[in-house]
Amino acid sequence: MNRLFRCTLSWIIAVGLLCPALRVSAQTLESHYDLVVVEATPGGIATAVRAAREGLHVLLVNRTQHLGGILSSGLGVWDTVHEGKRSPIYDEVRHAIMEHYRTTYGEKSPQYIAALPGKSGHTNGRFEPSIAEKILTELVVREENITLLKGYVPSAVEREGRLIRAVTLKEFQGSRTQKVSAAYFADCTYEGDLLPLATVTYRVGRESRDEFHEPHAGKIYMRSSKSSPNAGVAEMAAQHDRLNLRKFTGYQEIVQPESTGEGDGNVQAFNYRTVLSSDPANRLPVTKPANYDPAFLSKLEFGSIVSPLPNHKIGWNRPQLVGPHQAYVEGDWETRLQVMDQHWQATMGLLYYLQNDPSVPEERRRYFRAYGLAKDEFEDHNHRPYEFYVREARRLTGRHIITEHDFALAKDTQRTVIRRDSIAFADWYMDAHACTLSQAQGSLDEGKMMLHHETFPAQIPYRSLLSPEVDNLLVPVCLSSTHVAWGAIRLEPTWMQIGESAGYACAQAHKENVAPANIDTSRLIRTLCEGRSWISFFNDMELSKKDTEIAAAQILSTHGFFHDYDARLDEPLKQETAAVWLNALTAPNQDEAQTQITAKAVAAAERGNSQVMTREAWHELLQGLKLKPRSVVADHPFSRGEALADLAQ
Repeated sequence: MNRLFRCTLSWIIAVGLLCPALRVSAQTLESHYDLVVVEATPGGIATAVRAAREGLHVLLVNRTQHLGGILSSGLGVWDTVHEGKRSPIYDEVRHAIMEHYRTTYGEKSPQYIAALPGKSGHTNGRFEPSIAEKILTELVVREENITLLKGYVPSAVEREGRLIRAVTLKEFQGSRTQKVSAAYFADCTYEGDLLPLATVTYRVGRESRDEFHEPHAGKIYMRSSKSSPNAGVAEMAAQHDRLNLRKFTGYQEIVQPESTGEGDGNVQAFNYRTVLSSDPANRLPVTKPANYDPAFLSKLEFGSIVSPLPNHKIGWNRPQLVGPHQAYVEGDWETRLQVMDQHWQATMGLLYYLQNDPSVPEERRRYFRAYGLAKDEFEDHNHRPYEFYVREARRLTGRHIITEHDFALAKDTQRTVIRRDSIAFADWYMDAHACTLSQAQGSLDEGKMMLHHETFPAQIPYRSLLSPEVDNLLVPVCLSSTHVAWGAIRLEPTWMQIGESAGYACAQAHKENVAPANIDTSRLIRTLCEGRSWISFFNDMELSKKDTEIAAAQILSTHGFFHDYDARLDEPLKQETAAVWLNALTAPNQDEAQTQITAKAVAAAERGNSQVMTREAWHELLQGLKLKPRSVVADHPFSRGEALADLAQ
């Protein structure tokens, strides 16, 4: 009874019955905030919470009455191939979800086991949408500096030169409006809805292969293969398999000559992430829908399922209606709702078809007949998810455009290209769903690609959040990327980390009394690294260990100090490597091209056979450069980690 009471009270607090912040109306809004965050997606929540914790007065606006974006609407799984920690708010939410299942059901319960990372594959922890919403809502509610306005969308932006001055918010289901000014604005919508209102440049669709010389750009057909299509991919796969990332089997090869690389306005497919239950007490039957068309439904994909979710549930990641979704991207909300309805009708129709149509194999019918809509999910929305899975919409054309090349190993190194203003890292593979239904020579649907072996962890530069035309707008979700690269970025854990970094950036801008575009990014990087955010992936690190040396390695990863994904903090430092490091740190006006040269020089030094650096010799070098060692006396051999800690002071 006590446990039930605690859970019930926690949920009451979460939905706002005891919290004035969740009952704010447009009439009670203040006229000015430090930061306005548009949309409480996970990335938006991370942006708002971090800024609030750093002292900013934040307005968080959300279209629906439910926070959490697709995490609260059926995603059901953490999309990462890196299993460990990455940034404080993401880590906090992920831990809180797992703790919910442990404390509610017990450590040996199937619910808790389902919530934990699995041994392999796409199983880095699973959860029910209602629990994700509960945790994310509580996260927002606890912050006194956040004012939450639900049921509103942006309708206009007031811009003066390079600054946005105010945004007009309109009721999503009504006509009332409210204008709010702020020092900074963050577009955290899945659609990039502030971009056209602010008249900044953005992209929709696919770049041509020629624009950035991306091998997988534009119109493309991919064919699945059990073995590597060529020696180059085989070598990449071997290097990728050495990393501490989740592994996926299978390969894909480009079908020629049909893959022309021609650019177009198409984006990848959308769908609902429907939550189904096999618990008879929590299962709603599926009835035959109006306009039932088995001939049409038989052509739809059905086989992508996240299983098991806790409490006898699964997450159904289909069907996709390739084509009708294109109207959603630039459509008004009336158009978007029509597209969403069309997809939901197809989802319910396909579920009925799979359960009942005699053309469906009996074993498959039996499987799907065991499931119905979960009664305890989306209860105020007819058990339909609140959010549509918008995989790709507008993308900012930023001060840096992330491309496929950012996820490839740089020449003469075993690491992706280094970004001096990195604020996060992306670890997922370049992954795009179908853009059209065309096929060629036994290929997948046109545009579909899963580049498991060709994609390596990459840094996300702060510039990719910034428009060249506006200085006080941050875009942590629909950031600046090509269509191909977007597939490795568009994951909630990545967006949560980027959003938290954006929150830190706004707090720093407030302290420096400048626009976010004009902050000192080296100071931001130090704040992130010392605050336990990874801005660069390493194969042999855990955030919970050797904090000072890990922070130093993260900071100096933006200076080209590493040529591969192994920091080797406990190993001796070679004299040649030490010389390259010191030269890079003391050379004036280092840019990214010079930083990449440094990484290549480190690679050459590490291949060499120079002697190791002693502590005494290292201290002499530091004294010659008028640098002070962090510690003079130590009871262990001098190591790379200690040298990094000295240099990162």
